[in-house]
Amino acid sequence: MAKPTEAILTAAFSPKIKLYTLLTGSFFITLSVIGIVLLPIWFLGLGQYISRRYYESLSCSLTAHHLQFKKGVMFKVEKTIPLENIQDLTFIENPILKMLQLKILKIETASQGHPMKSDMQLVGIIDASDFKDAVLVQREKLSSKALSDSTNIHGSDEVVALLRDIREILMDIRNK
Repeated sequence: MAKPTEAILTAAFSPKIKLYTLLTGSFFITLSVIGIVLLPIWFLGLGQYISRRYYESLSCSLTAHHLQFKKGVMFKVEKTIPLENIQDLTFIENPILKMLQLKILKIETASQGHPMKSDMQLVGIIDASDFKDAVLVQREKLSSKALSDSTNIHGSDEVVALLRDIREILMDIRNK
């Protein structure tokens, strides 16, 4: 059985996400005519319950090789992204996020099917800039380790000896 990978860094989420979720939900409820009638129910009970449960379900951790993320109330999402696949880390702000002093960290990987689709959006990480830097540093460590490993393979004595044998065989074939 595989040993679980140990987290290098675990992200902490701001409790202000609950208010952000409440306001975002109320915006979408307001878009429908029937939703306006449901708005008091949303603000007085259901929205607060869902926002609290969503906040409690959030978790994100950085391991030596992956970024792992979990969220969801009714529909649970669990994503694991290999660090070597991460192409871009972007911060997003909108007026509501700015008012609440929150940011969205958008993580994109090399995806062939949807070039504009992000693979993960982390809303409200405390010290999001530090978390982003930690992900980039770990990704850099991983890629430099892979580069040094491949260099060691090419520089090994066995490979050099094999190449010499191949050269001698080719020389014999050319001389015949």
